[in-house]
Amino acid sequence: MSKSGTPLVEMRDISIAFGGIKAVDHVSIDLYPGEVVGLLGHNGAGKSTLIKCLSGAYQADAGEIYVNGEKAEISNPRDARSYNIETIYQTLALADNLNAASNLFLGREIVGPGGFLDDSAMEAETRKILARLNPNFRKFDVPVSALSGGQRQSVAIARAVYFNAKILIMDEPTAALGPQETQMVAELIAELKKQGIGIFLIEHDIHAVMDLCDRAVVMKNGQRVGTVNVNEVTDEDILGMIIMGKKPENAV
Repeated sequence: MSKSGTPLVEMRDISIAFGGIKAVDHVSIDLYPGEVVGLLGHNGAGKSTLIKCLSGAYQADAGEIYVNGEKAEISNPRDARSYNIETIYQTLALADNLNAASNLFLGREIVGPGGFLDDSAMEAETRKILARLNPNFRKFDVPVSALSGGQRQSVAIARAVYFNAKILIMDEPTAALGPQETQMVAELIAELKKQGIGIFLIEHDIHAVMDLCDRAVVMKNGQRVGTVNVNEVTDEDILGMIIMGKKPENAV
């Protein structure tokens, strides 16, 4: 379970309460370059709340966050982005009426010498980044509403990576996707790992975690049950952690 080097992210002893109810209660997790860490637990377990403290959507009441070994101050999503942390929500936050390039550069458009949008430069950059992530992507000229679920994921991931994400938070990236689309997302994640990007994967699906993740963190009632290497446990081990809070022998 031990990892060498400095983690990309360490969240130490994080706590946050809403109306006196502790949503996250003294939880610590970490993430290394080129690693995928899955966060599992029932609705209300605290996994999404914990990760929203990293994305800047919430501020923790207690605890500290370190990025590359340095203490990070994250009060809002802009702060998170300054630490190269990007979030890809289940809704993907894409503008359906715009094509891939317009979505990739939405709010950060490339402007030419005359102050006009440089559409050709944006398309060229989009083709370059998508060729790296998903070489089979071809639909550059259509609105993203015409894309499949896996292709839309490709655009959302490309946007994050193009703007230098080193830490990616993904919220159930394979939810509602068919087997072929799920495989496409798995290939995208494998490519991101090769590039040294660390990924936190918020998941309900144990099979997705077993297929996509290196480690799994299980939360229950706002607390961390344990962390396991997925290649050292079974689906049943993780299910026992989720339902009964039962930690396998090799968990930490």
